[in-house]
Amino acid sequence: MPKREPSIFARLIVLVSTALTTGLVALGAAAWYYALEAANQAYDRLLVGAAYQIAEAVTVQDGALTVEPPASAFELLALSARDRIFYRVTDTHGETLTGDDGLDRDGAAAAGAGPTVRDATFKGVPVRLARLVRIVSDPAVGGRVEITVAQTTESRAVLARELTLRATILLAVMSVLALGGTVFAIRYALQPIGRLAAALAERDPNDVSPLTIETPRELKPFVSAINVFISRLKARMDLMQQFIADAAHQIRTPLTALNAQIELLSHRVDDPQGQHHLSRMQVRTAQLSRFVNQLLSHAMVRHRAGVIPPGRVDVVATVRRALHEAMPETLGRDVLTTLELPSEPVEIAGDAVNLKEAVKNIIDNALRHGAPSRLALRLRECGDVVEIEVEDDGPGIPKQTWPEVVRRFGSPSPTGSGLGFAIAAAVAAAHGGDLGFRERDTAGFAVVMRLARHPEEIR
Repeated sequence: MPKREPSIFARLIVLVSTALTTGLVALGAAAWYYALEAANQAYDRLLVGAAYQIAEAVTVQDGALTVEPPASAFELLALSARDRIFYRVTDTHGETLTGDDGLDRDGAAAAGAGPTVRDATFKGVPVRLARLVRIVSDPAVGGRVEITVAQTTESRAVLARELTLRATILLAVMSVLALGGTVFAIRYALQPIGRLAAALAERDPNDVSPLTIETPRELKPFVSAINVFISRLKARMDLMQQFIADAAHQIRTPLTALNAQIELLSHRVDDPQGQHHLSRMQVRTAQLSRFVNQLLSHAMVRHRAGVIPPGRVDVVATVRRALHEAMPETLGRDVLTTLELPSEPVEIAGDAVNLKEAVKNIIDNALRHGAPSRLALRLRECGDVVEIEVEDDGPGIPKQTWPEVVRRFGSPSPTGSGLGFAIAAAVAAAHGGDLGFRERDTAGFAVVMRLARHPEEIR
């Protein structure tokens, strides 16, 4: 399974999501703490108020302490149906005057201090307990009277949960909105990368000028690195072009001189055996010269296909020039050559030099390996396709070898280089078409090169 490419966008979303989730958990915990504090403060005020009302009800009658807790002291606390309420009033000797005798027996309050509120446990359940001390100054029963009021904590917990839930929902909604805003912001921030990629994708293959596009400061090093690479690539291309030109000059010149020297030598050799060896040298030299020329021609075709932008090409004129340059091959024998071309120009988008070289190679193959007596060139228009057909009366090419002969050195003949059809196929492909064959019939064997009128649209 192929490894997935890392994504900056995905990484940022994961990091932001993690930060938002961590913040949501932390704020949720803080919301629970503050909600519980708020609930305690609200209910503690009721507890303290109830304790004060009970303290006001403590009186001295006939030298004894009495207390009648008012109903109003418990009305507000009783609004919470979930909770139970407990209270206890002790006299100046610490004995219970009224209420639950076991409530907060271990507690203590400082004299003169205000009410205290704390958590406790009574009858096995957690309670919130408020304790208040009242000083009785009557001579008969002077001293401290303690009032304790307690309430279970279920309502507080329910209120805290409701407040926390509402706060958490609000935080979650804000987090989702923040995440959505982050996604939009990241998409917007990454747009310059998309524009840079589009500029590179739409760039003409022949354009090796420095890339000029407005980008943020963070992308400047990336653009600079691309421009450095483009300059190095241009230097390499220039070097390769110079090498091809130098190689063509350095190889063709000695071969031409060698052919001339052999031609001069042939007139001075009278020995039959010497003439035989000399003729073999002439054949081999001619083969080598043709091979080198076709090899350089193939390199030129491939180079121009990636460098020269397409222009308007008159196929009719190009076919005529190709035939004219290939005609010297027919001077050694009687070959009837016919042309079937439209009277009007047929224009396509392409490279005239490469197209002429391809047609020339097809004609050359027909003259060297076929066409004992007849060669015909035809040009047809079939909608958006232009067909160039070269037909000869030779034996043709076996059908099973057709896929091989269009490849470089795919099926070379004893006297051929195996590059002629490869050159033609490469040119046809660069012009949005292909190179095909028609099986031999009564008319002969034909090579058909199909070209698109607008190959740049097909690519």
